[in-house]
Parts: sequence; C-alpha cells; structure tokens
Amino acid sequence: MPGRPATQIVREVEAIDCLDFSGKTVYNDFRDDLVRDGFAVIKGAIPPERAAEHASNFHAYMEEFGFGYDRNDPSTVRQECLPVISEKGMIMHYGLSHEDWVWKVRCEPGVVGAFEKVYNTEDLIVSFDVVNVQWPNHKDAPANKPWAHQDQDPERPGFRCLQGLVNLVENGPDDGGLVVMRGAHKISQEYHDTFRNEERLWQWTNEWYGYKETGLAWLRERGYEFEKIDLGPGDLIVWDSRVPHYNVKPKGNNVRMAVYTCYAPASTATQEDLIKKKQVFEAGIGSSHWPQCLQSVKWTAMRPDGTPCPANRDGPAHRPVLNEREYKLTGIPYITASA
Repeated sequence: MPGRPATQIVREVEAIDCLDFSGKTVYNDFRDDLVRDGFAVIKGAIPPERAAEHASNFHAYMEEFGFGYDRNDPSTVRQECLPVISEKGMIMHYGLSHEDWVWKVRCEPGVVGAFEKVYNTEDLIVSFDVVNVQWPNHKDAPANKPWAHQDQDPERPGFRCLQGLVNLVENGPDDGGLVVMRGAHKISQEYHDTFRNEERLWQWTNEWYGYKETGLAWLRERGYEFEKIDLGPGDLIVWDSRVPHYNVKPKGNNVRMAVYTCYAPASTATQEDLIKKKQVFEAGIGSSHWPQCLQSVKWTAMRPDGTPCPANRDGPAHRPVLNEREYKLTGIPYITASA
C-alpha cells in the first residue's frame, strides 16, 4: 500500500471460515448479532457476584503497588498514586498480563464458551492481553482523544480475529467504554479499496489501521455511525477486528474496569507461534490481542516525568495457578515433540 510507514511486520493469520456472513444462516444466538453488526454482547457471561470479586481484585492489584491508591478515597485517583496507565486507560506493564487475577477472568467458562461457540471447537488459545481502567475524576490523566481504528491489516480481508473484553462494573451511558461503528465490517474491503492510495497514519504493526476524517466521512455518508455500548457487570462484548472502534473515558460517577480477552483456534497458530507463546508465558511478558502471539513486547513503565517507574519488574507479582483445561489456553500443550 503506497505511503505505508515502517512497521513491525508479523506473520499473517489467514481468514477463518467459521461464520456465514452472507446472512443466509440463522444461528438463533449472539452470532446473528456478530454477523449483522460486527459485534455482540453476551449478557452475564460471568455471574455478577464473580464480576464483583474480579473488580475487587483489580482494585487490590492497584493498591498493592503502595503508591497510595485507595479504592474508597477519590483523592487518590491521580498519577502519583497509581501504576502507569496509558491515555487510553490501559495498564500494559509490570507483567500484568500474567497476574493470577487476570487469568481468572480469562478462564471464566462463560467467556471461553462464547468463543468456543463461534469457532466450533474447544481447542482454543488465548491472547496475553492487558486491562483497562478509567475514572471520571482522574483529573491529571492524559487526554483520551478519539482514535478510530481497526485491529487488522487492510491488505488481509475477511474474518481473521474476534476481539473481546469482559466488563466488570456497571457501564452505562455516562460511564465510558467501547465505541463501535455498527455494521461497518461489511464494507471494510470496499473502504480499503477506495482509500488504497491515501497515505496511512503511523502504526507500530501492520495489523492496525487508523481512520482519518476523510475515511470516517465516507463511512458516515453511507449511513454508518459510532455508538457507545452499555454493559453490565460480567457482560462480555466481542467484535470483529474489521469494525472501526475506540474507547471513551467516563463522564459520570463510575469507574470503568475491563479485561481484554481474545481467543482463536489452536490450529491457527504455527509451531513457531506456540513456542513463542511458551517463552512469553514463562517470562511473564504480555502481547497484543492476537492469540497467536504475533506481537509481544516487554514494556518498561515510564512515569510522566520521564523516569522509570520504581515498580517495574520482570513478570507478575502473583503467577497464575491454572488447571489442565486452563493451561491449554496458553498454547503450550499443543507444541509437538518434534517442534
């Protein structure tokens, strides 16, 4: 694609033929929403009481840094009291992706089960992704400007990745959250054919595309609009990576708490991918939303003053304890003896 900036080029995952996007198949479940709208909400994927437990563990994780954060004291919602959090609300450092409490969310049966239904297999691997936390009263947080994007290489069309996030607390109209352009996945290829010669925004990987205002205007002219999705505690939202999306911070009274969860059939990973997943898992390093571990980076948390965060560490503070079924999600059991 002309004007494409330098990127981290990764192995490309092929399109996955597991859903009928022609509209001829009726599934009588959330898959109908996914095919039609490009996203679907699975209500109560986690029971409310367990969602509350996961949210409490999320708060406890931030309190354990010892910087002064107290879930019951709004005055401690400031950068000096918190671990490093990006302007988009993401915690990406400290081995967070492999904290036991994060893995407990990933392994919830109702969450894994939704992806099993989409892919029609129990042989899944999971991404080593991050979490999101945003407060309405976080006054010194960096500005979170709209960043409409899709997490998929525009040169590789088709359904290739199903992203997801588990919402842990009430997430109403004023509580921030995920913003999606309903149905725009259906014209993704037409869009990219139209804008093929437009210079692209910078991206760190070829599996990302940022929309410019020219492209968003083209989509709006065809009737596509962004909408913020409301979620309850324990709800799971899944979306086709071709759907334009971004997030917004809360404006009301509630904190936003979410754990990103993305699964794919183990068969979509090469033996090299699985070996890399093993290395990354054992080193406590996170990765992007791609379950095949296409992008993994050991981030160093930097404070706003440009100095390294004193809490930087190799791996999580609390390693996950996984049963046999959960351990398979790491991908390690799928490594063959000859690999």
